[in-house]
Amino acid sequence: MAEETVTNIWKEISANWDGAEGYLAENKAGETVLIGKYKDGEPGISPMEMLLMSLAGCTAIDVIDILKKKRQLPSAFKIKVLGNQRTDVYPKVYTEFQIEYFLWGDSLEAKDVEQAIQLSEEKYCSVGATLAKAAPIRSTYHIMKPGEKAE
Repeated sequence: MAEETVTNIWKEISANWDGAEGYLAENKAGETVLIGKYKDGEPGISPMEMLLMSLAGCTAIDVIDILKKKRQLPSAFKIKVLGNQRTDVYPKVYTEFQIEYFLWGDSLEAKDVEQAIQLSEEKYCSVGATLAKAAPIRSTYHIMKPGEKAE
């Protein structure tokens, strides 16, 4: 049996402390996001919320890209990601994730939406694949008519 070749690439960010309770994270392209609190004490994005945002962004990119290829592009799209986080012991890890997909459009086919979500969750979304090793990820979707309100 032939050995599988594995190719890895290191990703890098830096996080600079602002002297209070915030950390300005920056990628190699110079894009930044504040993690923690602003200097005035207002809450920013917590590291655990950032994890949920990463999952939402990763699967959103996949689902829309797949639907574009199927010519099933929604007129609007939203994802809600929930993380069930322990509060009783440290580390306060997530024990379960829930993803809720909302897609608006008049002619979206459920089978295409389901396949796009399945491909993202099972093949393409690296964030989801990483997090799934730590806790289960469950998902649902809703196809909405244009103008219809999501929860």
